[in-house]
Amino acid sequence: MLIKDIINALEEDAPLHYAEDFDNVGLLVGNKNTEVTSALITLDTTEDVVEEAIAKNCNLIISFHPIIFKGLKSLTGKNYVERTVLKAIKNDIAIYAIHTALDNYKKGVNAMLCNQLELVNQRILIPQKQTIKKLTTFVPKAEAEQLRNALFSTGAGSLGNYNHCSFNVEGVGTFNPNEDANPTIGNIGETHYENETKIGITFPKHLENKVLETLFKSHSYEEVAYEVTTLENTNQNIGMGMIAEFETAMTEVDFLNHLKQKMKVSNIRHTQFLEKPIKKVAVLGGSGSFAIGTAKASGADAYVTADLKYHDFFQAENNILLADIGHYESEQYTKNGLVAILTKKIPNFAFVLSNTNTNPVKYF
Repeated sequence: MLIKDIINALEEDAPLHYAEDFDNVGLLVGNKNTEVTSALITLDTTEDVVEEAIAKNCNLIISFHPIIFKGLKSLTGKNYVERTVLKAIKNDIAIYAIHTALDNYKKGVNAMLCNQLELVNQRILIPQKQTIKKLTTFVPKAEAEQLRNALFSTGAGSLGNYNHCSFNVEGVGTFNPNEDANPTIGNIGETHYENETKIGITFPKHLENKVLETLFKSHSYEEVAYEVTTLENTNQNIGMGMIAEFETAMTEVDFLNHLKQKMKVSNIRHTQFLEKPIKKVAVLGGSGSFAIGTAKASGADAYVTADLKYHDFFQAENNILLADIGHYESEQYTKNGLVAILTKKIPNFAFVLSNTNTNPVKYF
């Protein structure tokens, strides 16, 4: 098993194309062609985590948060980031980070949080924009079925619970090959009329290279006429946060007690009670102040997130109960979820759940 095999398995579900622009994801340390002994799964990569990897004979660390976030201009060990990276390099340990690619995955961080809270009817809170593309191409009518099937095999043409979706229009195409052409149909210097099918098919943006490669390979024309456009359609499979519901509404006090129990937290920072039941809940693991307005607009009774500042709480405006449970606490089950995903995909490989508590925040 090579590092790249594990990466490919992870990115089938959470392609790095959907990570946020500010993020630093992917293989941060190491060579993707290295043979893997076993992999340690962690929320953060720290010096202690690298020591744990050494002790457990793991030469790959799969981390939710990236240890290298900003550019490194030197590696002298002057801070915890440099010391961690140096320790990993000295011990031939690779580091891979998935972060916001997993945040934006429908069954990723926020789905894991919803599941822990026993919330149902889950859907994306903030769908990521411009994630759907459309291919339009023209093919001889007799070859249309073959080309459609080739494109479908790449994953194109999937819409929600439906696949093999396309739109087809028949018409007549014209072209006149010049003296440098090598036409598969028609003659040089003569205008040719061909009964063609215009095929329109959508696909997720991370498949673009694969779709175009298949188009060129499967199409009979020397010059393939096509266009790719980015759609503004909402994609409910990619995005930040979740909006979901409890099977049965509960009081605000019961809700906060439920949060404490399920998330194993000793205290919760929250806004004032509104004396209304909690049924619909928005969640966003990690720093989520930017989504307060969206949570309110969604009709959520409560919003569970982390890293809210003093003035963020004023945004509740007596419309929603804001609950800050802590950054680490809101994402603590992510490493368990990663182990579950990878074990299902690669059942005969050793994925080790890190038992190092990397939470830098302590409570007195």
